[in-house]
Amino acid sequence: TVGRVHPHVEVKIVDPATGRCVQRGESGELCTRGYSVMLGYWNEPTKTAEAIDAAGWMHTGDLAVMDDAGYVNIVGRSKDMIIRGGENVYPREIEEFLYTHADIVDVQVVGVPDVKYGEEIMAWVRLREGAAALTVDDVRAFCQGRIAHYKVPRYVHVVDEFPMTVTGKIQKYKLRDAAVELLGLHDAASIRTA
Repeated sequence: TVGRVHPHVEVKIVDPATGRCVQRGESGELCTRGYSVMLGYWNEPTKTAEAIDAAGWMHTGDLAVMDDAGYVNIVGRSKDMIIRGGENVYPREIEEFLYTHADIVDVQVVGVPDVKYGEEIMAWVRLREGAAALTVDDVRAFCQGRIAHYKVPRYVHVVDEFPMTVTGKIQKYKLRDAAVELLGLHDAASIRTA
């Protein structure tokens, strides 16, 4: 959670596709404006126009939910969102669920190109020390009846580590690129990069 809006600052949560405000309790993109919001990128009018609309709202790229008391909870990033067969799937939601598996110590979920659904779900997992091998069928069985069927990963790949930046942030775009190569997919352009 990131709390409530500060005085003299405005926030709204909008549907990324339509730009219209969503109802309380629904997820959408967090937008903000006020004295604390940047005016724009230095000498970068195109990037500024992508981030700040004509009314002065900065589109953060964060997916968030606001409750009835006005508290905002960040639930993911819009660039990470997977659109599978018309359904919006938030990787963080699947990651949080898979963390409850006793053998999984870390997980990253990404979208990979798919001819039928546009994108499919792939989970990259790190296992706890001494854990037995984990297969796609194991993960599917764990998910069965506990999360929506369209959120169950189609692909699972076990790794020892994730690609990281020098500041320790996981580089999901590298996982997406590696997935395309690993799975023999050819439509890398359809994967949105973070």
